[in-house]
Amino acid sequence: MIGTYRRRAGKPAGRRRRERPGGSAAVLVIFGIRVLYRVVGRGLLHCQRCGGDRPYRHRAGRHWLTLFFIPVIPLTKAGEHVQCTECGTCYRMGVLDLPTVAQMQAALPAGMTAAATTMLRAGDPGSSLARRRAISAIREAGLEGYDDDALTADLALAAEGIEDEQAPLASLAVQLALPAAEWFLADVVRIGLADGPLTAAERRAAAEVAARLGMTPAHARGVISMTEESATA
Repeated sequence: MIGTYRRRAGKPAGRRRRERPGGSAAVLVIFGIRVLYRVVGRGLLHCQRCGGDRPYRHRAGRHWLTLFFIPVIPLTKAGEHVQCTECGTCYRMGVLDLPTVAQMQAALPAGMTAAATTMLRAGDPGSSLARRRAISAIREAGLEGYDDDALTADLALAAEGIEDEQAPLASLAVQLALPAAEWFLADVVRIGLADGPLTAAERRAAAEVAARLGMTPAHARGVISMTEESATA
């Protein structure tokens, strides 16, 4: 925007202006409003345009009043977004709720470890059959080097409340489609069935895992029953 300011002739000034007819001089004033952004955070996101995990900038904007194109007065906030530093694509903040590839790769073994320790603690943590089944399930989920010593350590952490068994399942739940969640729950139920029929406590543990995965109680009962039937067939 461009404005003019008229100064009456005869007033002292630091610089002489060309006077217009009528005894006044015109001063050109350029002002406007623009949005400026500042970086308030950095991290890693899954960029849909790049097709992989990429660094991002978290940018917060604010409107500024400018004078001669120079920002002088901060005004209202203009929102926030994240920007991929590789391709420059900007995303709404909700994109950070989506897991990165690295997080997805880590979520399955972490979730299976949490579910397996939940089931073992509900039954007999010392059962060799159940422990072998749990170790097998965790290895198949991605932790190839997992062994009995690691299972003992995870059980001890869970018993002391040091290791959170709920957070890994919550992170996994947003990634699993319904058939995958059913497969996951069935694998957990097989740990409890490894040394005999499910106890009431083991059945509650399976229902708790199902709830963490976002399954309804009726759906969970169906998967548990089908797994039990297939185990005795």
